[in-house]
Amino acid sequence: MSPHTAAVPRSNGLLTRTGGEPVRIERVFPGEAASAFVRHYWLPRWTLPEGRELRPQVLEYPTANLVIEPGSALLHRANRGVSGRTLRGTGWAFGMLLRPGVARGWTGTSLRSLPAVVPVDELAVDGLVALLPLVRRTMDAGDDAGAVSAVESWLGGLPLPGDDARLVDEIVATVEADRDLRRVEDLAARFDLGVRHLQRLVAGHIGFGPKWLIQRYRLQEAAAALRSDDPPALATLALELGYADQAHFSREFRAVIGAPPGAYAAREGRR
Repeated sequence: MSPHTAAVPRSNGLLTRTGGEPVRIERVFPGEAASAFVRHYWLPRWTLPEGRELRPQVLEYPTANLVIEPGSALLHRANRGVSGRTLRGTGWAFGMLLRPGVARGWTGTSLRSLPAVVPVDELAVDGLVALLPLVRRTMDAGDDAGAVSAVESWLGGLPLPGDDARLVDEIVATVEADRDLRRVEDLAARFDLGVRHLQRLVAGHIGFGPKWLIQRYRLQEAAAALRSDDPPALATLALELGYADQAHFSREFRAVIGAPPGAYAAREGRR
Protein backbone atom coordinates (compact mmCIF):
# COMPACT_ATOMS: atom_id res chain seq x y z
CA MET A 1 0.00 0.00 0.00
CA SER A 2 1.43 3.38 -0.97
CA PRO A 3 0.97 6.71 0.82
CA HIS A 4 -2.01 8.75 -0.29
CA THR A 5 -3.27 12.23 0.40
CA ALA A 6 -6.55 13.55 1.71
CA ALA A 7 -8.04 16.92 2.49
CA VAL A 8 -7.60 17.89 6.14
CA PRO A 9 -10.94 17.18 7.86
CA ARG A 10 -12.72 19.69 10.06
CA SER A 11 -11.86 17.79 13.23
CA ASN A 12 -8.07 17.89 12.74
CA GLY A 13 -7.40 19.76 15.99
CA LEU A 14 -6.86 23.12 14.28
CA LEU A 15 -8.63 25.79 16.34
CA THR A 16 -8.19 28.72 13.98
CA ARG A 17 -9.73 28.91 10.53
CA THR A 18 -7.15 29.58 7.81
CA GLY A 19 -9.53 29.84 4.88
CA GLY A 20 -8.28 32.47 2.43
CA GLU A 21 -4.86 32.59 4.09
CA PRO A 22 -1.69 31.82 2.09
CA VAL A 23 -1.16 28.59 4.01
CA ARG A 24 -1.51 25.08 2.59
CA ILE A 25 -1.50 22.00 4.81
CA GLU A 26 -1.31 18.68 3.01
CA ARG A 27 -2.05 15.50 4.92
CA VAL A 28 -0.46 12.28 3.70
CA PHE A 29 -1.29 8.86 5.09
CA PRO A 30 1.53 6.32 5.43
CA GLY A 31 2.03 3.06 3.60
CA GLU A 32 1.59 -0.28 5.35
CA ALA A 33 5.08 -0.58 6.87
CA ALA A 34 5.28 3.02 8.08
CA SER A 35 1.75 2.95 9.52
CA ALA A 36 3.09 1.06 12.55
CA PHE A 37 4.86 4.30 13.51
CA VAL A 38 2.98 7.20 11.92
CA ARG A 39 -0.68 8.12 11.96
CA HIS A 40 -0.18 10.63 9.19
CA TYR A 41 2.30 13.16 7.82
CA TRP A 42 1.33 16.84 7.78
CA LEU A 43 3.13 19.16 5.40
CA PRO A 44 2.41 22.88 5.75
CA ARG A 45 3.76 25.47 3.34
CA TRP A 46 3.15 29.20 3.67
CA THR A 47 3.97 32.47 1.95
CA LEU A 48 3.07 35.63 3.87
CA PRO A 49 3.64 39.20 2.72
CA GLU A 50 6.32 41.24 4.46
CA GLY A 51 5.13 42.42 7.87
CA ARG A 52 2.29 39.88 7.99
CA GLU A 53 2.14 37.22 10.70
CA LEU A 54 -0.19 34.29 11.24
CA ARG A 55 -0.46 32.18 14.38
CA PRO A 56 -2.69 29.12 13.90
CA GLN A 57 -3.69 27.48 17.18
CA VAL A 58 -4.00 23.73 17.58
CA LEU A 59 -5.50 21.43 20.17
CA GLU A 60 -3.21 18.54 19.34
CA TYR A 61 -4.01 14.89 19.08
CA PRO A 62 -2.92 13.00 22.20
CA THR A 63 0.45 11.91 20.88
CA ALA A 64 3.87 13.26 19.93
CA ASN A 65 4.86 15.00 16.71
CA LEU A 66 8.27 14.82 15.08
CA VAL A 67 8.78 18.04 13.12
CA ILE A 68 11.58 18.72 10.63
CA GLU A 69 12.16 22.31 9.46
CA PRO A 70 15.03 24.04 7.64
CA GLY A 71 16.81 24.96 10.87
CA SER A 72 15.56 22.42 13.41
CA ALA A 73 14.34 18.87 13.96
CA LEU A 74 12.40 18.30 17.19
CA LEU A 75 10.15 15.81 18.90
CA HIS A 76 7.20 17.66 20.45
CA ARG A 77 5.40 15.66 23.10
CA ALA A 78 1.68 16.24 23.65
CA ASN A 79 0.81 19.65 25.07
CA ARG A 80 -1.61 19.97 27.99
CA GLY A 81 -3.43 22.89 26.40
CA VAL A 82 -3.44 24.81 23.14
CA SER A 83 -0.24 25.07 21.12
CA GLY A 84 0.79 27.18 18.16
CA ARG A 85 3.62 28.99 16.43
CA THR A 86 3.92 32.25 14.55
CA LEU A 87 4.40 32.00 10.78
CA ARG A 88 6.28 34.68 8.85
CA GLY A 89 7.66 34.98 5.34
CA THR A 90 7.93 31.79 3.28
CA GLY A 91 8.50 28.41 4.84
CA TRP A 92 7.66 24.75 5.17
CA ALA A 93 7.63 21.99 7.77
CA PHE A 94 7.58 18.21 7.57
CA GLY A 95 5.55 16.80 10.43
CA MET A 96 4.99 13.22 11.53
CA LEU A 97 2.06 12.59 13.85
CA LEU A 98 3.39 9.52 15.61
CA ARG A 99 1.22 6.71 16.86
CA PRO A 100 0.68 7.11 20.61
CA GLY A 101 2.96 4.26 21.64
CA VAL A 102 5.96 5.18 19.48
CA ALA A 103 7.61 8.16 21.20
CA ARG A 104 8.45 6.33 24.42
CA GLY A 105 10.44 3.74 22.47
CA TRP A 106 12.29 6.46 20.59
CA THR A 107 13.13 8.47 23.70
CA GLY A 108 13.93 5.47 25.88
CA THR A 109 12.03 6.86 28.88
CA SER A 110 8.60 7.86 30.16
CA LEU A 111 7.27 10.88 28.32
CA ARG A 112 5.99 12.24 31.62
CA SER A 113 9.62 12.89 32.63
CA LEU A 114 10.58 14.70 29.42
CA PRO A 115 10.51 18.40 28.52
CA ALA A 116 7.96 19.58 25.97
CA VAL A 117 10.53 19.48 23.14
CA VAL A 118 13.41 17.04 22.55
CA PRO A 119 16.05 17.49 19.77
CA VAL A 120 16.11 14.49 17.44
CA ASP A 121 19.82 13.89 18.02
CA GLU A 122 18.88 12.88 21.59
CA LEU A 123 16.46 10.18 20.44
CA ALA A 124 17.33 6.49 20.64
CA VAL A 125 16.40 5.70 17.03
CA ASP A 126 18.83 4.68 14.28
CA GLY A 127 19.25 6.63 11.08
CA LEU A 128 17.10 9.65 11.89
CA VAL A 129 19.85 12.28 12.00
CA ALA A 130 21.28 10.97 8.71
CA LEU A 131 17.81 11.28 7.14
CA LEU A 132 17.44 15.01 7.85
CA PRO A 133 19.52 16.43 4.95
CA LEU A 134 17.56 14.38 2.41
CA VAL A 135 14.20 15.52 3.80
CA ARG A 136 15.35 19.14 3.77
CA ARG A 137 16.67 18.97 0.19
CA THR A 138 13.46 17.48 -1.15
CA MET A 139 11.23 19.88 0.78
CA ASP A 140 13.34 22.86 -0.34
CA ALA A 141 12.81 21.67 -3.92
CA GLY A 142 9.03 21.55 -3.39
CA ASP A 143 9.02 17.75 -3.66
CA ASP A 144 6.67 16.73 -0.83
CA ALA A 145 6.24 13.24 -2.28
CA GLY A 146 10.00 12.71 -2.38
CA ALA A 147 10.32 13.70 1.27
CA VAL A 148 7.53 11.31 2.26
CA SER A 149 9.15 8.52 0.24
CA ALA A 150 12.49 9.04 2.02
CA VAL A 151 10.84 8.92 5.45
CA GLU A 152 8.77 5.86 4.51
CA SER A 153 11.93 4.02 3.45
CA TRP A 154 13.62 4.87 6.75
CA LEU A 155 10.65 3.82 8.87
CA GLY A 156 10.39 0.53 6.99
CA GLY A 157 13.80 -0.49 8.35
CA LEU A 158 13.02 0.13 12.04
CA PRO A 159 12.03 -2.58 14.55
CA LEU A 160 8.29 -2.59 15.20
CA PRO A 161 6.88 -1.02 18.39
CA GLY A 162 6.51 -3.38 21.36
CA ASP A 163 3.42 -4.84 23.01
CA ASP A 164 2.83 -1.92 25.40
CA ALA A 165 3.13 0.58 22.57
CA ARG A 166 0.56 -1.29 20.51
CA LEU A 167 -1.76 -1.52 23.52
CA VAL A 168 -1.57 2.25 24.11
CA ASP A 169 -2.30 2.82 20.42
CA GLU A 170 -5.41 0.65 20.76
CA ILE A 171 -6.51 2.45 23.95
CA VAL A 172 -6.24 5.85 22.28
CA ALA A 173 -8.07 4.62 19.17
CA THR A 174 -10.87 3.25 21.36
CA VAL A 175 -11.34 6.57 23.18
CA GLU A 176 -11.39 8.38 19.84
CA ALA A 177 -13.97 6.03 18.32
CA ASP A 178 -16.27 5.49 21.32
CA ARG A 179 -17.50 8.79 22.71
CA ASP A 180 -19.56 6.93 25.32
CA LEU A 181 -16.31 6.17 27.17
CA ARG A 182 -16.28 9.08 29.61
CA ARG A 183 -14.87 7.53 32.79
CA VAL A 184 -11.37 6.23 33.43
CA GLU A 185 -12.84 3.24 35.27
CA ASP A 186 -14.88 2.24 32.21
CA LEU A 187 -11.84 2.52 29.96
CA ALA A 188 -9.78 0.35 32.33
CA ALA A 189 -12.54 -2.27 32.42
CA ARG A 190 -12.74 -2.29 28.61
CA PHE A 191 -9.13 -3.47 28.47
CA ASP A 192 -9.25 -5.59 31.65
CA LEU A 193 -6.67 -3.37 33.33
CA GLY A 194 -6.49 -1.91 36.81
CA VAL A 195 -7.01 1.85 36.94
CA ARG A 196 -3.50 2.50 38.25
CA HIS A 197 -1.98 0.25 35.59
CA LEU A 198 -3.91 2.14 32.90
CA GLN A 199 -2.80 5.48 34.34
CA ARG A 200 0.89 4.49 34.38
CA LEU A 201 0.70 3.00 30.89
CA VAL A 202 -0.98 5.99 29.24
CA ALA A 203 1.04 8.62 31.11
CA GLY A 204 4.31 6.89 30.29
CA HIS A 205 3.60 6.79 26.56
CA ILE A 206 1.74 10.10 26.13
CA GLY A 207 2.83 12.26 29.05
CA PHE A 208 -0.64 12.67 30.53
CA GLY A 209 -3.14 10.24 32.03
CA PRO A 210 -6.35 8.68 30.68
CA LYS A 211 -8.60 11.38 32.19
CA TRP A 212 -6.76 13.98 30.09
CA LEU A 213 -7.02 11.67 27.06
CA ILE A 214 -10.80 11.46 27.33
CA GLN A 215 -11.07 15.23 27.84
CA ARG A 216 -8.88 15.95 24.83
CA TYR A 217 -11.15 14.21 22.36
CA ARG A 218 -14.28 15.77 23.83
CA LEU A 219 -12.81 19.26 23.51
CA GLN A 220 -11.57 18.62 19.97
CA GLU A 221 -15.08 17.60 19.01
CA ALA A 222 -16.55 20.62 20.81
CA ALA A 223 -14.23 23.05 19.03
CA ALA A 224 -15.01 21.50 15.64
CA ALA A 225 -18.75 21.81 16.27
CA LEU A 226 -18.47 25.44 17.43
CA ARG A 227 -16.33 26.29 14.40
CA SER A 228 -18.90 24.92 11.97
CA ASP A 229 -21.17 27.07 9.84
CA ASP A 230 -24.16 26.11 12.02
CA PRO A 231 -22.84 25.73 15.60
CA PRO A 232 -25.15 23.97 18.08
CA ALA A 233 -26.57 25.51 21.22
CA LEU A 234 -24.09 25.23 24.08
CA ALA A 235 -26.50 23.33 26.33
CA THR A 236 -27.15 20.81 23.54
CA LEU A 237 -23.46 20.40 22.81
CA ALA A 238 -22.62 19.91 26.50
CA LEU A 239 -25.25 17.19 26.78
CA GLU A 240 -24.10 15.41 23.63
CA LEU A 241 -20.50 15.37 24.89
CA GLY A 242 -21.50 13.90 28.23
CA TYR A 243 -20.97 16.89 30.52
CA ALA A 244 -23.11 17.17 33.63
CA ASP A 245 -24.25 20.64 32.60
CA GLN A 246 -23.38 23.61 30.40
CA ALA A 247 -21.47 25.36 33.19
CA HIS A 248 -19.12 22.39 33.64
CA PHE A 249 -18.52 22.23 29.88
CA SER A 250 -17.88 25.98 29.65
CA ARG A 251 -15.36 25.93 32.52
CA GLU A 252 -13.40 23.04 31.03
CA PHE A 253 -13.46 24.53 27.52
CA ARG A 254 -12.23 27.92 28.75
CA ALA A 255 -9.50 26.38 30.93
CA VAL A 256 -8.00 24.51 27.97
CA ILE A 257 -8.87 26.62 24.92
CA GLY A 258 -8.45 29.98 26.62
CA ALA A 259 -11.86 31.43 25.72
CA PRO A 260 -15.47 30.64 26.68
CA PRO A 261 -17.21 28.45 24.07
CA GLY A 262 -19.63 31.20 23.05
CA ALA A 263 -16.84 33.72 22.49
CA TYR A 264 -14.81 31.09 20.60
CA ALA A 265 -17.75 30.32 18.29
CA ALA A 266 -18.32 34.03 17.61
CA ARG A 267 -14.62 34.64 16.89
CA GLU A 268 -14.22 31.72 14.51
CA GLY A 269 -17.55 32.50 12.82
CA ARG A 270 -16.23 35.95 11.91
CA ARG A 271 -13.24 34.34 10.21
